[in-house]
Amino acid sequence: MTGRLLLTLASLVPAAALAQAPQTTQAPPAFDIRATYVKHEVMIPMRDGVRLFTAIYVPRDSARPHPIVMTRTPYSVAPYGPQNYPGRWAYIVEQYARDNYIIVNQDVRGRWMSEGAFANVRPFIPTKTGPRDIDESSDTYDTIEWLITNVRPNNGRVGVRGTSYPGFYAAMAAIEAHPALKVASPQAPVSEWMGGDDFFHNGALLLPHAFDFFAGFGRARPRPTSQRDQRLDLIVTEEREYWAPRGKGR
Repeated sequence: MTGRLLLTLASLVPAAALAQAPQTTQAPPAFDIRATYVKHEVMIPMRDGVRLFTAIYVPRDSARPHPIVMTRTPYSVAPYGPQNYPGRWAYIVEQYARDNYIIVNQDVRGRWMSEGAFANVRPFIPTKTGPRDIDESSDTYDTIEWLITNVRPNNGRVGVRGTSYPGFYAAMAAIEAHPALKVASPQAPVSEWMGGDDFFHNGALLLPHAFDFFAGFGRARPRPTSQRDQRLDLIVTEEREYWAPRGKGR
């Protein structure tokens, strides 16, 4: 990682979010995404030929170039369809929007509408010998290269952010980073799932947590789809009632 890339949480917070709030009880006006942004959906090609589904929201204000803030996620960039806009964005994303950032959301490789095969916490390949050696760092690099070349008007500066699993992808963006990547903000990122992070606590498998997550997230996806994974329908709703009898005598 070079000195040009600052890996931090606070540095990606836009100016509007850091400004002192006015001393008033009046709520700010609702942010109208459709009136402020034009939505595009594209399939961005990676170096191995796999294409990743990407939703791009470009400010209608084209008087000056804008920076790009991107989130890569395995959890869907819905709503799908260029005519379909989200009803609202998360608070911090809305602050970027109020500062006229270009907002980019991408389904990672093998999830939802993106092509390719998905791998949980895909390992980084330090020595790549050809275009088939891909990882989340290379996918982010190729995405940024496409964005700064094809999305106008951008100012050539990109930030990647994410919390939890998207935080993992933000961290991977900082490895072998594209020169246009100026900041990566991984917040509470997924890391060593089986080494003390989510699924193993002090050496013990947190079975209900793992079961509940992978009952939906872990299902195979034979082809790109905009349909949500079908979760396992448990007859009982309380995890303790379901798992307690299965753990007796073990």
